[in-house]
Amino acid sequence: MNYRHAFHAGNHADVLKHVTVLALCDALTSKPAPLFALDTHAGRGLYALDSNSAQRTGEAEGGIGRLIAEAPKHPAITRYLAAVKACRAQHGNASYPGSPWLLAHALREGDRIAACELLPEEAAQLKANFAADTRVAVHARDGYEAMKALLPPKFGDVRFNRGLVLIDPPYEAQLQEFDHIIGAVREALVRWPQASYAVWYPIKLRRSLNQFFRRAATLPVKSSLLAELMVHPDDSPLRMNGSGMLLLNPPWQLDQTLRAALPLLQKVLGETGASSRIEWLKPAD
Repeated sequence: MNYRHAFHAGNHADVLKHVTVLALCDALTSKPAPLFALDTHAGRGLYALDSNSAQRTGEAEGGIGRLIAEAPKHPAITRYLAAVKACRAQHGNASYPGSPWLLAHALREGDRIAACELLPEEAAQLKANFAADTRVAVHARDGYEAMKALLPPKFGDVRFNRGLVLIDPPYEAQLQEFDHIIGAVREALVRWPQASYAVWYPIKLRRSLNQFFRRAATLPVKSSLLAELMVHPDDSPLRMNGSGMLLLNPPWQLDQTLRAALPLLQKVLGETGASSRIEWLKPAD
């Protein structure tokens, strides 16, 4: 599976991912201690939905476009739409924020962000997009290697005991990518066990996820949660029917927030046979 983000910016998968990322950030910033966020596959951080790439697929029309038009009432969805509106006020009405932009928007002056991108052209644009934000460090490197190098995070005399690692790879080889994720997260948890980890994954063939979930359930975390949004019936092998977020050490009550928001997203973005679910792989004690 080849998931190039410029073609898919603002689609249903981005809606799920970015609603979740902002909910995570808001929960984490409810406490005063500074945070560190690592975005392992950051892309360019900002997209134009009127570009040839986005127009070629038109996926944003069935994602953020439809959600703006209907704007269901839930605090997590309203928060996300407000962030998109803020991005467009700053960068133009066709803009769409990637996860690095949303992290920078949601986190505070004393927080720090590392955004990693391996593709040289994307990394250069990412660096240009955040050149004026001293909180954001851009790394033109492999995100999994960065997890080894940058965790646990420390800037000068400041150690960050809390934070977020967002893992959003392109899944060009899906089963192999799952191996990379599990291995990298298991190692990272040794160095930074108290952080929250959020892994986005596509849903195409359901059975291909079973081993990933079994292995994820063995990770040494306090709790782990699945949040999924299916916009097509869960039985087509020809397309990405939906996507999910694996959330490790999620903040308190994040499950309740998403449990109320996902059915609303399903109703707006899904066709007949769409679904959503929240399921604990490992419930909190």
